[in-house]
Amino acid sequence: MIELTMAEVEDQIRGCKLCDLSRTRTNAVPGEGSRSAEIMFIGEAPGFHEDRNGEPFVGAAGKFLNEMLESIDLDRSSVYITNVVKCRPPGNRDPLPDEIAACSTYIDRQIELINPKVVVTLGRFSMSRWFPKERISRIHGRPQRFGDITVVPMYHPAAALHQGSLRATIEADMKKLPQIVAQMQAEEDEREDPDSEQMRLF
Repeated sequence: MIELTMAEVEDQIRGCKLCDLSRTRTNAVPGEGSRSAEIMFIGEAPGFHEDRNGEPFVGAAGKFLNEMLESIDLDRSSVYITNVVKCRPPGNRDPLPDEIAACSTYIDRQIELINPKVVVTLGRFSMSRWFPKERISRIHGRPQRFGDITVVPMYHPAAALHQGSLRATIEADMKKLPQIVAQMQAEEDEREDPDSEQMRLF
């Protein structure tokens, strides 16, 4: 099987007809940001504004996400942002299992290509990829290692717009990210430094 580049993956997504969402979308939304990002954000599905623009998180939830990124000295160009489903479900309904499955090869390849240190899942549908039986209210903000990637489940930014009491929780979870990335980098440096390994032997 030929391994696609990110540009090829994005082109395939824009022309994808693997599920019925291709018939109702205006634009597929592959994702955007740095292709060497340390942090990758994975949401659920495009909404009205994302469908119109072909870009992820450009509505009210996207504005809140931008504000939170700024609070930890990041901007959209330094992270990668995408969704588990690349086309808007009609009426902004929840994505269906077959729609998530149809997009799974795309998200698999995007993660492989970007190879982030940290994946932040935004909402329960992206969270369920790694935590299929968990509740977001129980595990939000708690990082867990999966191979070389640390996954941090978070509420979707839109949750703060519908339920104001969650705003402080989401902001607090976001502020943990720099420390999590720093810890991942420290562990990586330690593995690559033969002197640190030698020191532990004595």
